[in-house]
Amino acid sequence: MDGDMIDPAESKMTDEELADPQHGGRRSHAADGRDVHDDDERASEIDDVTDSLRRPPTNHDELGHDELGHDELGHDELADDELADAVSEARDEFDVDVAALVAQSDEYKDLAQRVQADFDNFRRRSQAQAQADAERATGRLAEALLPVLDAAEAAYLRHPDEIGPLLNQMLTELKKHGLEAVDLEGQPFDPEVAEAVAHDPGEGGDPVVTEVLRSGYLWKGRVLRAAMVKTKD
Repeated sequence: MDGDMIDPAESKMTDEELADPQHGGRRSHAADGRDVHDDDERASEIDDVTDSLRRPPTNHDELGHDELGHDELGHDELADDELADAVSEARDEFDVDVAALVAQSDEYKDLAQRVQADFDNFRRRSQAQAQADAERATGRLAEALLPVLDAAEAAYLRHPDEIGPLLNQMLTELKKHGLEAVDLEGQPFDPEVAEAVAHDPGEGGDPVVTEVLRSGYLWKGRVLRAAMVKTKD
């Protein structure tokens, strides 16, 4: 019959050509050791997995998620209880530490106050000592100038017009730095600032300075040299 006739061109193709897709053939899976039916089943399984991934989650999946959340909630509650216990223990221990720290803080505060007071006293003593040393040093310089002032006063008695302006200028400048001549003539005798080297009898009573034989000087309020004077009752 015509339907059972074989095309001469097709009958000339070898088995390799029939198996090669380039020649319009189809490779047999049997040649590779696999069955066509097995490939179809594997493709069907892949399609099933793909479809399951595309479908929304079922109620069972949601239930599993809820159960997981419940487990996490229970775990959180347990963690909160443990944290509360730890905080309570820490609070009890912290209360004891606070009392100790307060006592220690008061002790350190008292110590700091004593140290500060000692330091303030030391600073004041140091400042007073430094000032006293400076005053003694300048006082020695002023005392060294006293013979010059005595010579100027002696020259003033002989030549008041010529020596007077120079002596006044010297005394003015030295007074700015703390040296001051003591004016005792006509004043009651004070043994703190004067030394009586001569005395004239009078009507009695408290002695009074009648003549200054050598001037006395104060240095910043203290007696640098006592004056030599003559007194009278």
